[in-house]
Amino acid sequence: MFAVIFKAKTGNQDQRYADTVATMRELAFSKYNCQDFIAVTEGEQEIAISYWLSEIDIQNWHQDAQHAVAQKWGQEKWYSSYCVEVVEIKRRYGFG
Repeated sequence: MFAVIFKAKTGNQDQRYADTVATMRELAFSKYNCQDFIAVTEGEQEIAISYWLSEIDIQNWHQDAQHAVAQKWGQEKWYSSYCVEVVEIKRRYGFG
């Protein structure tokens, strides 16, 4: 399993941002095998972690035409900066 960690400094996040996030989340789950997606914002900092079965799913998601448009809007409007990290999960455990 893999995780994509998206860390950003937010800019002007309007209603179009909220609508786009909802659309992108649904697309990730329905078309690209996203397993889970968690996002939080505190002040100007946002972090989102999504979980995927394979790197190919992540690459296909990254190259999706709708996602490319959302990334462009993000760079132009919604974020002043961001960083994306793709990591492989070597071990996972929990309680409950």
